[in-house]
Amino acid sequence: MRNIETASTVKLVRQNLRLVKQLYPGLQQQDFQALRSLTQSLHLSVLSGEILHIDGRWYVTHAGLLQIALKRRCLGIRTTLQEKVSDSNACRWVFKATVYKSPRSRGFVGYGDADPSNVSSLVHGAEMRVAETRAVNRALRKAYGIGLCSVEELGSVPSRSNDSRSFVQPKPSSNGNDGHQNGQPRLRDRLCLLIRQHKLDANLVKSYAADYCGTATVREASRDLVEAFINDLALRVVKDRDGLICQLNSYAKSQEVAP
Repeated sequence: MRNIETASTVKLVRQNLRLVKQLYPGLQQQDFQALRSLTQSLHLSVLSGEILHIDGRWYVTHAGLLQIALKRRCLGIRTTLQEKVSDSNACRWVFKATVYKSPRSRGFVGYGDADPSNVSSLVHGAEMRVAETRAVNRALRKAYGIGLCSVEELGSVPSRSNDSRSFVQPKPSSNGNDGHQNGQPRLRDRLCLLIRQHKLDANLVKSYAADYCGTATVREASRDLVEAFINDLALRVVKDRDGLICQLNSYAKSQEVAP
């Protein structure tokens, strides 16, 4: 794809590079170069959550793919449940999505599946919607020649997996060096940095994190959930700090009324 250096593209490149330095401390030069190229070719915004950096790789999001389709005047998207290979009792769903770029387009097809074993615990019970989203993402990536994998296509991979491409990073090691892979700081260090930089209440953030991860305490949450929370918190504090503060204060009120 051609990289068109318009004024808006140059502005977006600068905004993305400035923001990721805050969100992802420890990124390597090649990561910034890859982001610059992706911004120029796809015009994706980090602030809008259209592109994310996870486990050393850049991923496009569903929101980013829809923006690309909109800007390139996609004609339409059709989704169909594949009933023969779906199983409602097992919460396993398979969808077929077809993207039509123009009136004469024969369509670009993508399939997506989801069940409790390959989605995050945060979306258990919503496997049907996840499957449809994955199908749409794959069809859009085919239609517009996007080599980046989408975040929604990533499954909840068991920690025993040795695949370096898996979404779930290794569990913390006993020597305390977890999270320092490839020069990346520990997740706890990133969270503490966010709290200090933006003057957040640490106790309220912990309550919010536990609620976000669906656990009694943050320590009980898996590493991938904690990382997802930190990424989300970093985006929210930049994009909507007032809304975030309001939500954090709600945990203070709930603590006051607790017996």
